[in-house]
This record gives sequence, C-alpha cells and structure tokens, in this order.
Amino acid sequence: MNQRPSSRPKASLYVGDIHQHVTEAMLYNHFSPAGTIHSIRVCRDRVNKRSLGYAYVNFKRSVDAEHALDFLNFKLTDGSPIRVTWAHQRDPTMTKSGVGKVFIKNLDTSIDNENLYDTFSGFGKILSSKIACGNNGSKGYGFVQFETAEAAEKSIERLDGMLFNDRKAFVGRFKSRKERQAERFGSCAKFTNIYIKNFGQDVDEQKLTEVFSKYGKITSVCVMKDENGKSRGFGFVNFERHEDAQKAVDDMKGMQISGKLIYVGRAQKRLERQSKLKRWFQQNQARMTCPSKQLFTNIYIKNFGQDVDEQKLTEVFSKYGKITSVCVMKDENGKSRGFGFVNFERHEDAQKAVDDMKGMQISGKLIYVGRAQKRLERQSKLKRWFQQNQARMTCPSKQLQHMSAQIHSKTKAQVKVQTLTQENAQVETQPKDCTVGEKTYGGILHAENITSMKAAASAVKNGDADQFPTTL
Repeated sequence: MNQRPSSRPKASLYVGDIHQHVTEAMLYNHFSPAGTIHSIRVCRDRVNKRSLGYAYVNFKRSVDAEHALDFLNFKLTDGSPIRVTWAHQRDPTMTKSGVGKVFIKNLDTSIDNENLYDTFSGFGKILSSKIACGNNGSKGYGFVQFETAEAAEKSIERLDGMLFNDRKAFVGRFKSRKERQAERFGSCAKFTNIYIKNFGQDVDEQKLTEVFSKYGKITSVCVMKDENGKSRGFGFVNFERHEDAQKAVDDMKGMQISGKLIYVGRAQKRLERQSKLKRWFQQNQARMTCPSKQLFTNIYIKNFGQDVDEQKLTEVFSKYGKITSVCVMKDENGKSRGFGFVNFERHEDAQKAVDDMKGMQISGKLIYVGRAQKRLERQSKLKRWFQQNQARMTCPSKQLQHMSAQIHSKTKAQVKVQTLTQENAQVETQPKDCTVGEKTYGGILHAENITSMKAAASAVKNGDADQFPTTL
C-alpha cells in the first residue's frame, strides 16, 4: 500500500498544507472521487511519528491524477485549504537555486493561495504557489515557483507595482538569505548618512553643519527633538558622497562638541540594529549569565567631588585607552551627583582602568571604580545577597540582649524569659513574691547574658537562689 511516490511519477501528486491530524484514510475519502488510487502516504517524523504537513497521493492512471489536480487544488480538507501539485515537478535543486521563483509582498490579508495561483497562472506553468501564513492568517507575502525563468521575468515585468485589492504589491525575483545579507553589507559599505549622539542642548542643525561641512557637501542635517521641542542629544548628517561620510566618522570619533565628548558612526536602520543586537545577545548569552566573565567597556566611578566634570574624568582615564563617551550624572539643578561613567573602545582598556584606579583619589577624594552594571543586574545581585544573608539578619550576633526572669507562682518556681532590645529594656509586669520550699523570694532577677540567666533559673528551681544577688 505505502509505495514510494517515485514508482509512479506521472500519476503521483504532492499534497501540502495539511493538518497534523489528517490521516491517509481522510485523504483517500477526499481524492478517491477523482479516480482509482494506488497508494497514499502521509510523511511523518521518524522519531515521534507526527505528520510533517504534507503527503503523496499515487493514482493508477495519470489522467485521474490530472483530474484531481484540476478540481481539488486549494479545496478544503478538514477545514483547511490544501495545495496540490505534481510530485515529479518538485525538484529540490531547482527550488534552492531560486530559478523561476518569484517573491510577492505587501499583499492584502484577504488574498489566499487560490487567488495567487489564478493571478500568476497566465504567465506560464506554475509548479507551486503559497501565501505565508501564521496563527492569525496571511502574513502579507508569498511565493510562486514557475517552470521557467522566462515566465517568472514576464510576471515581474507585468505585475510589479500593480494593485491587489487596492494595495500596491511588490513583485520581484526571489533572493536567498545569503544574497540579501550580501546586499545589506554592500549598502553598509557605501553609506552616506552618519549618526551623532551625546551632544548638548546648545547644539542645533546649524552647529552640526558648521562642524561637519569641512568633510564634504552635506545634503541634510537633523537634530532629534522631544515633544517640547528640546534636543534629545542625537542627530544625523547626510553627505553627498560616501568618502566624505567615512572621513567624518574616522576623524570625529572621540572628539568634543561644546565641551562634550560625542559618538560618531554609520547610521543604521532599525532592523539592522535589532539584528545586530540579536546576534550579539546570542554570542554573549553565556557571559551574561555569569557577570564576572563579561567583556565590558563601560566603567562606573563614584564618590568624586562637585569640581569633577566630564573633562576631568577624560583627563584622568584617557591614559588607559581610547574613550568613546564620558558622562557625569547631574540632578535637576545641574549639580553633579558624585558619580558617572566612562566608556572605552576596548575591553582591555576598561579592565586596566578598573584595576589601576581602585583605591585612588581624584581631587583629594577616594573614589570607587568598577564595571558598570544595568539596573536589573544590580537588583538581581542585591536580591541574591539578601537571600543568602537573611538568616543572619533575622538574628544578629552583635545585638545587645537583656534576659529577664520572673517568678510567677508561690507553689512552684517558674522562670519566664523575656528578650528586650536596648531601646526597650523595661519589664512591664510587676514583680511578685514566690515561695520555694520554706524560703520566699521577691522581685525580678536580671541577667546581662544567657549564661547568667540559665544559672539563675537553675538556682531558683533548686532552692539556691540566695547565692545570687537581685541583679546578676
């Protein structure tokens, strides 16, 4: 029953986009009206035997297979539309090469596989077509695989920029991930737009133009502002030529504008920054779980005086290596809060600064220098320390304790111990007389420590309390 589809290539169909719980019996009921079926095989995982989402249906006659292809493609099976194509036309090498493959994006979510197939089928024989879908339906893009590259080029020429349900769609040649990355890196190498940050409130577009115009012709300058129109401390300068932009980046790194050390680099798109951060996070995930192994470049300095500013910190730490940014934290009145950060270009320089400057002074004040930590990391570290020391904190060994013993009964000596702190060293209960044997004792026995209290309690129980004075 379960023969390989290659045994009858001209009458074998590939069925894709089937649910995981669809079985051979369900597919037989769906395809059997088209003709006599020779075999059906749902492809499954070798380990867990779960469906891989596609199957092969082998007919005895190719005419029946062709009939099924014409009438059952994109029809619903268990509530989901399936894709049907000839099995012998699914050449993996052709699919991977991208020859004859077209990429379509910016599609309306109402467009499905059948609409896509009908739109592109007029340009040549289609081997497969598919709309990319997620949990919420169409993702707005899809693929069409033609039999020939000529048909693909014809569809691109005619349909690129056309309206699909009132949306202008992009139709172009499919590019592999390697091709897209090569193009992205190529565009990065020829940049003209540069990014500048960490400048002051007094720096505007005119100031940036004055500073950067010496490197070449500038086409646009922009300083980013908040909702109140105040500078956010960063902006962009776009040059006409890549060479001028590159020279500006090389020359202005580590330089100052209006007394503040600025950062200058190639402007990056949001997707590029996110992709770069994701790669960095994946590469450094092991180090992030163990802070001691992190390759840091940013260091934290605290406990310096009001006279220490960015320029002073730059003078002190520049001997260890190239500095990319310096920041002294200030309050709402513009006064120094006594701590700040220095960011180096290389980890080795930052590590040397931390090692050398520990226990040193700036302007006569002993400073602390260490690796800069993010708030979540500091909170996590403090939480671990608190949990480890919680037992000790609940019963401090150096706390002053006063132990008090009081005799409550006249028939039997009972010792009551009350622990009082130094601030509340008073006994609220009134002293009462107590008879032990034929002797009567009055008042409260006070002890300076637990050892004396145990001795007093034992003496009272044994009738030897005369040997102790009222206060121990």
